[in-house]
Amino acid sequence: MSEAVKMHVKKGDTVLVLSGKDKGKKGKIIEALPKKSKIVVEGVNKVKRHTKPSQKMPQGGIIVKEAAMHSAKVMLVCPACDKPTRIKKTTLANGNMARSCKHCSEIIDKDK
Repeated sequence: MSEAVKMHVKKGDTVLVLSGKDKGKKGKIIEALPKKSKIVVEGVNKVKRHTKPSQKMPQGGIIVKEAAMHSAKVMLVCPACDKPTRIKKTTLANGNMARSCKHCSEIIDKDK
């Protein structure tokens, strides 16, 4: 099993898709998979899955859902200035590290 990789985005972040069929779309991360370096973004990278009837879904049929995509294909959108940005690590007064925006230097969130 591969080890988890530190990613530049987290669950709940708003991101902009940089490449692929959904290039230019914005969405919120609903799931992060650090062991695979992948994320699932709301409303982006939709795929159709043919499912057999089961107890959970007695009808079966074709289901449209979001598929995982590589985390390198997205860029974080700063909540303060609403621009796609790279992040920089900033040390807070209490010694903890936090992600901050390269454009406006606003702190995005604190790492634990």
